[in-house]
Amino acid sequence: MADRLDEENQKLKRAVKELSILNEIGAAISSTIGVNKITELILNKCIRHIGTEQGAIWLMSQEQEANPLKTFMRVTDAPISGLPYRLGINLVGWMLKNQKPLLTNNLAEDERFKGVEKESAQIRSLLAVPLTLKNKIIGIICVFNKKDDSDFTLDDQRLLAIIAIQSAQTIENARLYEEERKLQSLEEDLRTARRIQQSLLPKENPQLPGIEMVGISIPAKEVGGDYYDFIPIDDEHLGIAVADVAGKGTPAALLMSNLQACLRGQAVINRSVKDTVTKANLMLSRFMDAGKFITLFYGILNIKDKTFTYTNAGHNYPFLLDKDAKVKMLKQGGTVLGILKSAIYEEETIGLEPGSLLLLYTDGITEAFNEKDEMFEEEKLLKLLQDNRPLTAQQFSDKIVEEVLRFCGTVPQADDITLVVIKT
Repeated sequence: MADRLDEENQKLKRAVKELSILNEIGAAISSTIGVNKITELILNKCIRHIGTEQGAIWLMSQEQEANPLKTFMRVTDAPISGLPYRLGINLVGWMLKNQKPLLTNNLAEDERFKGVEKESAQIRSLLAVPLTLKNKIIGIICVFNKKDDSDFTLDDQRLLAIIAIQSAQTIENARLYEEERKLQSLEEDLRTARRIQQSLLPKENPQLPGIEMVGISIPAKEVGGDYYDFIPIDDEHLGIAVADVAGKGTPAALLMSNLQACLRGQAVINRSVKDTVTKANLMLSRFMDAGKFITLFYGILNIKDKTFTYTNAGHNYPFLLDKDAKVKMLKQGGTVLGILKSAIYEEETIGLEPGSLLLLYTDGITEAFNEKDEMFEEEKLLKLLQDNRPLTAQQFSDKIVEEVLRFCGTVPQADDITLVVIKT
C-alpha cells in the first residue's frame, strides 16, 4: 500500500513539474516573436529541466524538398565542441523516415548511427522527438548527454514530447508571422519603387507649335524600370528619352532615378546627342552592378526646324512613318548602358515633315503575351501604326494601349507599357 501511494505521489509530482515547465515555456514564448528567439528559449528550458549538456532544433524548409533543413539552432550548457555534421544528417534522416521519438543511451554502439561514432565521441546519449503539426513534421527537437551521466528515461522522452507538442504551433505561428512581416516589407518596397518611378515621369505633355506630343507609362503589378522624359534644353530644343532599366522593384526604380539625373545633367551641358549618351554611360558604368544594364533611346528635337537628332543605346527600334507612309526604324547608336565604360555612340538626324508620325516604346508592348502564349510583336504594332494614321497623337496613344490590353485578354500585365508619340 505504501509503495503504491509513493508511486502515485511520484506521478503527481511529475505531472506538477511538467505542468510547471509548460506554463513557464508558454508564458515566456507568448511575449517572444522571432523564430530564433523562440527556439533558443525552448532549448534552454529543455536543457535546464531535463538536465542535459546541449540541445538542438532543426526546422524543415517548405521550399526546398531536396534540402529539408532550413534552420538549425544549437544551445549548449557545457564546454564541448559543436554538434557533428554527419550525426545531425543521420539523425534528421532517421526522424523524417520514422517520424517517432528516438532514444539512445549508447550512441557508440547504436546501429542507427554506425559510421559516425568517431566523429561523435563526445556524444554519449541523445533523445529526439519530432515537432509535428497537423500530422506533418515541421522540425525536430533533440537533447544530448545527461549532465549527471545518467541515462535518458521514458519520463524524459514523455516530457520532451509534451514540450514539442506545445512548441510546434508556437514556432509555426512565429514563422508565419516572420513571413508576413517579410511580405509587408516587400509590398512597402514595391510601393516605394512605384512612387519613385511615377515621380520621375513628366507631369504634363509638351505644348509645341505644329507638333503633337504624348507620353504615357502604365506600370505593371510589379514595379519595373520603364522611363520616359521630356527635357527642356532651351526655347528651340527639347530632349526626349525612353528607357528600360533591367530588373524590377526599388533597385530598378533607383537606377532609373540615377539615369534621369545623369541624362538631364548632361543634356543641358552637351548639345551633342551622342556625347550626352556617351558620358551618361560612363557615369552609370562606374557604379552599376555586374549584369545590370539600361536600354535607352535619346534624341533632341529642334522645335523650329522640326529635325530630330537621336542615338539608340540598345533600345527597341522606334518607328518613323513619313507623309507617304514609308517606314523607317531608328537604329543608329550603340550598345546598352552600363556594360562598357568605353562604349561610343553614333547619332543620326532625321526630318519630321508635316504628316510624319514617330513612335518610341518599350518592350512591355511588343513582348506582351496572350492566353495562347503569343507575343504582340513589332508586326502588330507597325500595322496598328499604319492603320490609324489619321488619329491624333493622344488618340493613337490610347489606341495602342487599348489594343495591347485587348490582345492580352485575361493574362495579367507582366511589364510596364511605355510609349511616346510625336506627330507633325
